[in-house]
Amino acid sequence: MTDILRIFFIVILLTITLAAYFLVIGALFTNRVMKTQNIINQTSGRAFGLGLVNFLFFGLIAVVLFSVAENTGSFVKGVLTIPALLILVFLAVLLSLGLTGMVNVLGERLFPDLTLWKRNIWSAIILCFACALPFVGWFLLLPYVGFVGIGASILGFFQRTQ
Repeated sequence: MTDILRIFFIVILLTITLAAYFLVIGALFTNRVMKTQNIINQTSGRAFGLGLVNFLFFGLIAVVLFSVAENTGSFVKGVLTIPALLILVFLAVLLSLGLTGMVNVLGERLFPDLTLWKRNIWSAIILCFACALPFVGWFLLLPYVGFVGIGASILGFFQRTQ
């Protein structure tokens, strides 16, 4: 019973932490998040495809670099591990911007009458709990949201400002 309570409190604390993280990312990178949000609203299917392809491509490169680095000497291991870590950091940045844009989109659709920070907090909490749903949230919703976020972030870098 104590394990269930411990896991429950960890999930609650992680959800609160993610909500705060999305608020900070949205405040610091307002223009980038707005571009990502516009792309999610306009072409979420295209963003999903682009995010899936880029995640698989760069993820595969990182996994190959890590596995080759595992079987080499210390110098070559360092040389191969650094690009793999940079690729993972790049994917994490894209995912952070994309998830923040997705939280903004959810907030606009679910809570249009609340202030911006309240609706972002509530939509982040709802997204976290929805993605924590066993099987459907883990294997369908979370990859969908992540791939759309990555793709929308990439498309946002190439979108022209009007």
